[in-house]
Amino acid sequence: MNPCGKPNTFDPFFKYLPLKHNHSSGKSLSSIILASSAGTLIEWYDFFLFGSLATIISTTFFPKENPTASFLATLATFSAGLIVRPLGALIFGRLGDLIGRKHTFMVTLSIMGFCTIGMGFVPGYDSIGYLAPLIVLILRLLQGLALGGEYGGAAVYIAEHSPDNKRGFLTSWIQSTSGLAFILSVTVILFIKSLMPEKTWLQWGWRIPFIASVLLIGISVFIRSKMAESPLFAKAKSEGRTSKNPLRDSFRNKSNLKIVLLAFFGLTLGGGVIGWITFYAQSFFLKTLMLDYSQANTIIIIGILLGVPFFFLFGWLSDKIGRKGLMMFGMLTGVLTFKPIFQEMHRIAYPENDQKIIVDSVQNISSNTFQSNTTQYVYNDGSSRTVLKNNSSEIIQSVRLSETSQWKMIFMIFLLQFIFTLAYGPLAAYMVELFPLKIRYTSISLPYHFGMGIFGGLAPYFASYLADKAKAAGKSDYYLAGLNYPIVLTTISVIVGIIYLRENDSRFSFQPIGKKLLNLIRKWLGLLWIASGILSIWFGIIEVGIPRLLSGRQEDIVFGAILTFIITPSISIGFLIFGKYALSGEYRA
Repeated sequence: MNPCGKPNTFDPFFKYLPLKHNHSSGKSLSSIILASSAGTLIEWYDFFLFGSLATIISTTFFPKENPTASFLATLATFSAGLIVRPLGALIFGRLGDLIGRKHTFMVTLSIMGFCTIGMGFVPGYDSIGYLAPLIVLILRLLQGLALGGEYGGAAVYIAEHSPDNKRGFLTSWIQSTSGLAFILSVTVILFIKSLMPEKTWLQWGWRIPFIASVLLIGISVFIRSKMAESPLFAKAKSEGRTSKNPLRDSFRNKSNLKIVLLAFFGLTLGGGVIGWITFYAQSFFLKTLMLDYSQANTIIIIGILLGVPFFFLFGWLSDKIGRKGLMMFGMLTGVLTFKPIFQEMHRIAYPENDQKIIVDSVQNISSNTFQSNTTQYVYNDGSSRTVLKNNSSEIIQSVRLSETSQWKMIFMIFLLQFIFTLAYGPLAAYMVELFPLKIRYTSISLPYHFGMGIFGGLAPYFASYLADKAKAAGKSDYYLAGLNYPIVLTTISVIVGIIYLRENDSRFSFQPIGKKLLNLIRKWLGLLWIASGILSIWFGIIEVGIPRLLSGRQEDIVFGAILTFIITPSISIGFLIFGKYALSGEYRA
């Protein structure tokens, strides 16, 4: 059954497909998974390189006069590639439903590779001025378009080769690629950085990870070129059962559009911001806690690596006990624990009542009006801090944790990743099962990339911006302010998911209240969603967006533009349509 209470539209052919071998394609499932996952891994690797090198990129391609504004502009440029992902989903989703899954994500991989390699050759701001950030933005937009078509194709391709009782586990390999790609990108950065002096790295060495991706792209293109088309799609196409207009059939058909909206509000909105919280943690380590660069990234790598196996565990478990409960539990856990986890990370880096001991004064600079010295402190737990003293003020330049504190921090990252695997591991299988074969690529891609791309992708930017504003306002817990954005959006998904979603497989359905009462709740909550859409317009545009646009401050103008022209219209229109459908009784149990 689908979430609207109608028979499942997922094709029954799956139960006749063997696990070890597919007769239509002549390939084993393991090679199919490898081909799809390898390409998606490399796509994410390329994308994460930019985010991981945001600090260097901000000083290379943007003016250096205002470091905070340049860093936020870099995050906004990174996010721009995520914002256009829904457009890429429409373009390549349509192609995938018209001409096939395999050829479409061959194209997306090639575009992504070209843009990533190009990033390594763009001249800096000092050489070509504002052309530098413009070229970088264009490359990011092209990358976003490509990634918008990649995920849906890979997930559908694996699912359409998978048996019913293993679909959650097999598609979880696609889900794991985001975490693995993050590890790969950071590992490559740390390795190349270790091979050269710091000055060389900052001047041009950071470009090597972008250029070196040509090897990974070549391998992935070769692997994918050997794969056949999805047997279910090939069969449907030969029988004339594919869609002639996937966009119309997906989004102008009310019965399908209401499921698209439900997938967005109940799944990908919350799942998207949860996924990007770990990525924000890297920025939190480097910009807020001022952790040593190598140690911070080592913590991230180990924490994520420890969490990756749980993608497979929860994908497998979703085949045994159902998918909805796992995803909702993951999102609810995120809502309740994000602030305590980040609060604990701050406490680990800056423990109370530690006695500092001066061990070395490494530099002294003085003049008639200015005195400065850099001093290193070692704390009684073995951690250390390097502090720059300017007259009466102290600026922390770097913090290095003790071994015990480092493992505590690794556990915090693992908890974030564990929550993500709960919410995200079963997601691909669940979404594939929502839509019919002929429009599956298109229908999956749009809500996924609105949630993961726009709202999830902007989480690091919004979190950094809100934290900077709270710090400027003098709030002692300013570092928690950025978490309000993901917590609010995830709460929406928890409410919508628990009340409106149901298991695709009736064997795992759980109905705590009667259908009549549930239908009344679903219906009259429509008023709340409509009111939320109206309030979003007022708050996002009138109260906050336009005043920021008119502020004259660069970082506020960027924030106001994103809020006014991207975030608010998307969420408001979605709420209004979703609320209208709910109020008219479209989401009956």
